[in-house]
Amino acid sequence: MFFIFGLRTKVDRSGVAQQVCRNCGNHAAQVISRRSTKFTLFFIPLIPIRTRYAQQCTFCGAQYDISAAEAARLPVG
Repeated sequence: MFFIFGLRTKVDRSGVAQQVCRNCGNHAAQVISRRSTKFTLFFIPLIPIRTRYAQQCTFCGAQYDISAAEAARLPVG
């Protein structure tokens, strides 16, 4: 008998916030995304391992990791 297991990461776009970029200093749209990694057994996601949030500038393309609390308080439109 054998088991097929692994990890799967799914990226969801949470929204877009208008904000000043930390890298370029321009007021541009910042895309907020959530990356969740789950343990899978027979290709079925079972246990969430890690959830991270990221913010990406649409002007310069710089991407930053942000906390869950910061992602929740950003004005997403």
